[in-house]
Amino acid sequence: MKTDSIFYRLFQTFPSAFFELINLQASEANAYNFASVELKQTAFRIDGVFLPVADTSSQPIYFVEVQFQKDNEFYARLFSEIFLYLRLYAPTTDWRAVVIFPRRSLEPTQVQPYRVLLESQLVTRLYLNELGEVTEYSLGVGIIKLVVVNKKQTPILVKSLITKTRSEVSDKALQKKVLDLIETIVVYKLPRISRQELIKMFGLGDFDIKTTRLYEELKQETTLELVMRLLPRRIGNLSPQLSERISQLSIEQLENLAEALLDFSTEGDLVVWLQDNLTQT
Repeated sequence: MKTDSIFYRLFQTFPSAFFELINLQASEANAYNFASVELKQTAFRIDGVFLPVADTSSQPIYFVEVQFQKDNEFYARLFSEIFLYLRLYAPTTDWRAVVIFPRRSLEPTQVQPYRVLLESQLVTRLYLNELGEVTEYSLGVGIIKLVVVNKKQTPILVKSLITKTRSEVSDKALQKKVLDLIETIVVYKLPRISRQELIKMFGLGDFDIKTTRLYEELKQETTLELVMRLLPRRIGNLSPQLSERISQLSIEQLENLAEALLDFSTEGDLVVWLQDNLTQT
């Protein structure tokens, strides 16, 4: 599961949370439309762009990038994307970049070529683990905090956010959308969580885990990561061909493989298992 897709959904649902993060009034969101932008004829995609609506063009464009992995080339890519966007679309307004890290340790350290930009008012760097108490913030910012809070605190925060959702969100369709977003983050953080644990966490006796494509992709990715982490410990490094075959397995097959691999001792055991199980499908 990519964290940028979580934040895309989050800022679509709570655009005001973005402006709260950068210490602006939540009402600023009313002057913007939020979208993900793919730059034409390139492999670049900007995680999110807050574009001023037509009658408030004096407002700056906000480029949003979410970075949850160590990447020494991150700033090179970020500023390449921004300046390519400016060249392709030729906006006439000012711009700002907002970079969201879970913590400072993931920020690149070799930033000398970009220091002038980074130390200017053009760039804001946010570290989510340095946010204050969730009770000080809105529901949207609280959900952002959920992404980085430790696993022990997750159930407590989830219950607080659910209570807040039910008390503050009167529209039933939006309430369901918010609860689904919270659930997605929980499954992302706790991929091995059971249905019963989710029911207890959400405090709903009739709560059913969603079967949306997003949820299925999330479960498949986390299970695949688990399998690919465990297999080398049992049988050594995998060949690219075997890795490719495993990546094509369904969620159910991956879960079965996660159990079966505990008995593997050689690569041949994996090959036999794949032959048997792929033949049955």
